[in-house]
Amino acid sequence: MPAMSFLEHLDELRKRIFHSLVAVAAGAVVSWFYRETLVGYMQRPIVQVLRSYHLPEQLVYLNPTEPFNLYLKVSILAGLFLTSPYVLYQVWLFISPGLYRREKRYVGPFLFSTVFLFTAGGYFGYRIVYPQALAFLIHLGRQFMPMITIHEYTDLFLAVILGLGLIFEMPILVFFLALMGVVSSGWMWRNIRYAILGIFIVAGALAPTPDIYSMCVFAAPMLALYALSIGIAWFVHPTQRKARETRRAQT
Repeated sequence: MPAMSFLEHLDELRKRIFHSLVAVAAGAVVSWFYRETLVGYMQRPIVQVLRSYHLPEQLVYLNPTEPFNLYLKVSILAGLFLTSPYVLYQVWLFISPGLYRREKRYVGPFLFSTVFLFTAGGYFGYRIVYPQALAFLIHLGRQFMPMITIHEYTDLFLAVILGLGLIFEMPILVFFLALMGVVSSGWMWRNIRYAILGIFIVAGALAPTPDIYSMCVFAAPMLALYALSIGIAWFVHPTQRKARETRRAQT
């Protein structure tokens, strides 16, 4: 396994970040030509909720630059999802020098699982978490007339979609920590009470509404992912890998 100095690591990190940013920028440029369609999809959750309460369905803006900022943010978000396989491949290229040759065969499963989990997290937020949160908020303030600005709506949308996309990457993080022997399935199981507490704290911070229902909607997939991560940690931990190699050698 080749050794790299601290400065070489920094140079490698700079290179991977630069390549990732260029890819996302290219994806954002392509997405810009479909900005109105993308914004239509982004507004669909709030439009459906407002329609159910017979309220005006258009978002408003208070600054002439807000529509441009909206299109720009949505294009960047779409560019990130569009180029996520390449961006995550850059992540793999950065960490792969620290892996043994036999461990580098995980590149295929790594790319597939990271892209799948990131996309699944964003889709889960778009289809379930965000509409449920909006329905709760609009119902709570149904005696008032909402004037929702595109700036506030976009920031909330990005926080939910990106937050859940990153949260769904938990098994990948545990995979590499267990692969390097930093964590084990036994340690994760023994500390499951603290993990549940931490998950609900994170869910409370990320949930768009302060109610228990929204917190549980955020926490439920995180708990399932933590349970899945325990199994992953057990499978890839050096102790289990050595035991499997020993059994294969004996047979």
